[in-house]
Amino acid sequence: MQALTYHGTKDVRVDNVPDPVIQEPDDIILRVTATAICGSDLHLYRGKIPLTKSGDILGHEFMGIVEEAGPAVTSVRKGDRVIVPFVIACGDCFFCQMNLHAACETSNPDRGAIVNKKSLPSGAALFGYSHLYGGMPGGQAEYVRVPKANAGPFKIPDTLQDEQVLFLTDILPTGWQAVRNAGVGKGSSVAIFGAGPVGMMAAACARMLGAEQIFMVDHHPFRLEFAQKTYGVIPINFDKEDDPAEVILEATPGHRGVDATIDAVGFEAKGSTTETLLTALKLEGSSGKALRQCIAAVRRGGTVSVPGVYAGPIHGFLFGDAFDKGLTFKMGQTHVHGFLPELLGHIESGALKPDVIISHRLPLSQAAEGYKIFNDKQEDCRKVVLVPDSAPNFKSTPAQEQMAGGTAGVSPLG
Repeated sequence: MQALTYHGTKDVRVDNVPDPVIQEPDDIILRVTATAICGSDLHLYRGKIPLTKSGDILGHEFMGIVEEAGPAVTSVRKGDRVIVPFVIACGDCFFCQMNLHAACETSNPDRGAIVNKKSLPSGAALFGYSHLYGGMPGGQAEYVRVPKANAGPFKIPDTLQDEQVLFLTDILPTGWQAVRNAGVGKGSSVAIFGAGPVGMMAAACARMLGAEQIFMVDHHPFRLEFAQKTYGVIPINFDKEDDPAEVILEATPGHRGVDATIDAVGFEAKGSTTETLLTALKLEGSSGKALRQCIAAVRRGGTVSVPGVYAGPIHGFLFGDAFDKGLTFKMGQTHVHGFLPELLGHIESGALKPDVIISHRLPLSQAAEGYKIFNDKQEDCRKVVLVPDSAPNFKSTPAQEQMAGGTAGVSPLG
């Protein structure tokens, strides 16, 4: 089969690799009908995630048709159309029973392993996201093995097209968890740092929940303009404003700050010269710029919600400021499974339309080009959807047809 594989920093390729096979009684084999490039995939692409090995199949946002099911699979059967959460969870362990699926104790075969005298993360395995998280082959491929299939795959009604539901796999529940963790509700004020796909989904969810004032901080004008037009955010370009937090404070009653802030950037935030040097010397693992801004912009007694990925220690974490303001921090990988029924309902009702952020549709064979476009912010790229070349449901824009030599189909996804 064709699959997008990692070969080093900014070197990904579509290779021919062996088809996946059933390995455990509760596995399924999924024929992928749509997959996507996630903002967190770019951390891998840039060589920032340890234990990503040459030949690893990337991708954790994917859906498709059940092609084969192991003898212990009872929740789905061949022919079912499903989305698959990016978090692999068993559904039965202590944490899964608490709906904390990202903390699953059984799905990560490398859980607690010691590498270079450091213990690896003890949470759930993730699809296509390095050997820190189980080394599980991802879904930017024609087929994928899905373990724990009685807990993960989620059936989708035929009334909805692939693009409408594809982001239930990651970015929509991640944005949803971010705003729920932030306590956003009717009349709330919130500042979202990062206008990437997760930031966009957070804005969509915050607006649906009745937020009155949504600030969004980024430095790509095309992203900010889209978010302003689509979600009614107040855009702040940090290339033009030296201190976005100060701008936010001045725009809130009493200059108190917003009720909550959301860090949808994470460890690759554009940091200070000192942070850049410390990271290059491997003395620090992450930039704390976005987190410092979140602490500064939120009111006393407010909440800082962090869906952005962090790796290792952070320079300049303002713990004293956070303590003085009495802040609450909520963060971590998304517990996707428990959110799916409610979010599907919001999509079916039309309250959420996650597919509006898609800007690029490409065949899987052009996935490497899709990574470059997304990483370099070319062509006002917000989100890339990939469809296996063999699938009958690929559609493209005229510009992408021209790039593909006019060979891409135009029938709707579904």
